[in-house]
Amino acid sequence: MADRSVLVTGGTGGLGAAVTAVFVEAGWRVVAPQRHTPTPAADPGDNAPVRLVADLTDAADAARVAEVAAGDPAAPLRAVVNLVGGYASAGLVHETPVEEFDRMLALNLRPTHLVTRATLPHLVSAGGGAVVCVAARAALSPFPGVAGYVTAKAAVLAFAAAVAVEYKASGVRCNTVLPSVIDTPTNRAAMPDADHSRWVAPTEIASVIRFLASDESAPTSGAAVPVYGRA
Repeated sequence: MADRSVLVTGGTGGLGAAVTAVFVEAGWRVVAPQRHTPTPAADPGDNAPVRLVADLTDAADAARVAEVAAGDPAAPLRAVVNLVGGYASAGLVHETPVEEFDRMLALNLRPTHLVTRATLPHLVSAGGGAVVCVAARAALSPFPGVAGYVTAKAAVLAFAAAVAVEYKASGVRCNTVLPSVIDTPTNRAAMPDADHSRWVAPTEIASVIRFLASDESAPTSGAAVPVYGRA
C-alpha cells in the first residue's frame, strides 16, 4: 500500500499522463482530478490513480479535491503538482482583447493558486511536503504575440516563490519547473516542421517533478528549474 499521497492537477494532458505514471511507478497514492468524467481503465491495477471530476478554477471544487487528496490516513498528502494551464497567441499587446489576457491568467494562475491554497493546511498538518508548479521558459525569455501567456506564467513563478518563503518554517517547499517546448502530439501537430529532437520529452520533465516532490530534494525550495531539453 502507498504510504503517501500526491495530488496531480492536469493529470490527463501530455505532460500530466507522464507525471501521473512516474508517481504511480514510485508507489505513491495519486489523486488526479479532471474536467470530464474519466474513462475507466481496462486494468486499473492495485495502485491506480484516484480520479474525480472537478473544475479547478472553482474554489469549492479545489477545496473538495484537496479533501480527497488528504483523505487517506494511511497515505497523508505530501505533494501537490500544479500542471493545469494553457497557451494562446493573440497578437501584440495592443491587439490582444482584455478578455483574452484575463483568460490566460484564469487558466494558468487561478487553478495553481486555488489548489495550493486548499492543500497547504493539509501539507502542514502532515508535517510538511512539497508543491511543484509549472511556469515556462517564456516567463524568463518572452517572445512576441503571447503577452497574456507570458504574464500568467511569470505570475505562477512569483506565486511559487511567495509560497516557498511563507511556508518554509512549516516544512513545506515550493519549486517551479520551466519547460521550453514539450514534445507532445499536440505540439507536433501545431509545429510539424520544427526539429522535434530538440524538444523536451514529458517523461524527462516528469522525473524532475518527482524528484522535487520527494525527500531527495529536501534542501531545495524557491527554485526555478529549467527543463529545456536542447531547445
